[in-house]
Amino acid sequence: MAKSGDKVTIKKYANRRLYDTESSTYITLDRLAQMVREGREFEVVDAKTGDDITRQVLTQIIVDEEARGGTTMLPINFLKQLIGLYGNSMQTFVPQYLESAMDAFQRNQSAVRDALGGNMLADLAKRNMAMFEDASRAFTGKRAGAAEKPGGSDMDQLRAELAALQAKVDKLSR
Repeated sequence: MAKSGDKVTIKKYANRRLYDTESSTYITLDRLAQMVREGREFEVVDAKTGDDITRQVLTQIIVDEEARGGTTMLPINFLKQLIGLYGNSMQTFVPQYLESAMDAFQRNQSAVRDALGGNMLADLAKRNMAMFEDASRAFTGKRAGAAEKPGGSDMDQLRAELAALQAKVDKLSR
């Protein structure tokens, strides 16, 4: 039996049941999602082959969360852009970019919440999405329509957004 700080092995059987080797019980995807929120380390392996299927199971948890309705976290435009990057020459850079962005978001979450208050998560998500769209256009060579980006080039807008974000970070560090 694993200690609470160790990585737990979850076995997934052909009948789609998940078996927690630490507690010797069958668990649900909801329980795995809770383990993620608790910061528990685990791996999911196919019980028959021993293959690591953690990525597929985590993706299934996201799909289930998005399907539940209510507030979703993955905008349709983001999903389309992400799908569009599969097979693209930039595909190898996307995982590192997304992981770095999420790490930075988590590190600064409470400071940003205190500084901006209110609906800052929605505002931050919109800004991040806009920057991701601009970066995606830069990588693919596609240009936004004139009606979509009035008042300057994509690069000028990115510089302005970066300067605004830097000013907020400077304000927080004082």
